[in-house]
Amino acid sequence: MALVRTYRTKVKIGNWNEDLCLQEDAKKEYLEKKERGELAAQRVDFLKENIFRPVKLTVTSDGKLHFGDVVMLLNMGGENRECSAVSIDADISSLMKIPSPGIQAPCGISAGRVIQACTRTAFIITSVDGSPEGSTLHFEQSFALKTTSGFARGLYLTSDLKSFQKCAKKSRLQEVNLDVGSSFLSWWKIAHLDPQERLEYEGQPVPANVKVLIIHCKTNQALAVLGDHVLWTTYGKDCEVTAHTFFDSHKAEQDNNHWILCTSDPAENERLNHPRSAAKNKELTQENPGF
Repeated sequence: MALVRTYRTKVKIGNWNEDLCLQEDAKKEYLEKKERGELAAQRVDFLKENIFRPVKLTVTSDGKLHFGDVVMLLNMGGENRECSAVSIDADISSLMKIPSPGIQAPCGISAGRVIQACTRTAFIITSVDGSPEGSTLHFEQSFALKTTSGFARGLYLTSDLKSFQKCAKKSRLQEVNLDVGSSFLSWWKIAHLDPQERLEYEGQPVPANVKVLIIHCKTNQALAVLGDHVLWTTYGKDCEVTAHTFFDSHKAEQDNNHWILCTSDPAENERLNHPRSAAKNKELTQENPGF
């Protein structure tokens, strides 16, 4: 039989003093955490404040990509998904305060629908073969993609062969995440979108703001976004990102694998420079005033 309280709450019965002490201790602990900024809501606000901090993308005067450029990785969408950008998928469990506030590795990534240049979406094209900063990136040349320094910790986009213990959460395909240090697992290369012209473009400069393939050097799998595998993140509903090449009936890579390394528009430094129609640009600007 359920316990029925026959007295008012002010009546001191049972272990009333112990209950009162526990309530006071809980309130004291809450106030101390609030003062230190350790409440869950405070940590989420701190995370969003830092990870959505604006970042200026590189302005390419010659229309080509270079080592050291700050870019966004955009997928223009497809049949079952919207335009999205490769984004850091950090939650409050990924936060660390020592030696300075930031995210800790390893950290997941996802394809976010919020298209704005910020800490969460900015990546730096980094040399792995000794090419000097500022030199042009070429098709089939190895490079690394690194997050910005500071809060994002300068982590590298990394992948490896899938296994039973290590694979993408939803699709169970090859996992892609962010990790410390540059190694062969963080080497990528750019391939031309058209398979019939791929050999002719090998060694040529990579143009910015055009659709290309981003291939993982070790596994030869292309970076992909999966519209039918949804991740509920701290920032909303995102799509899963993996390393897997999707072919159509003509043995050409599908739009899941089509990426734009997006820079800023030279004419308008604050606006992204990618092949989106004027109507879409206007719509996106209205939805995201800081875009």
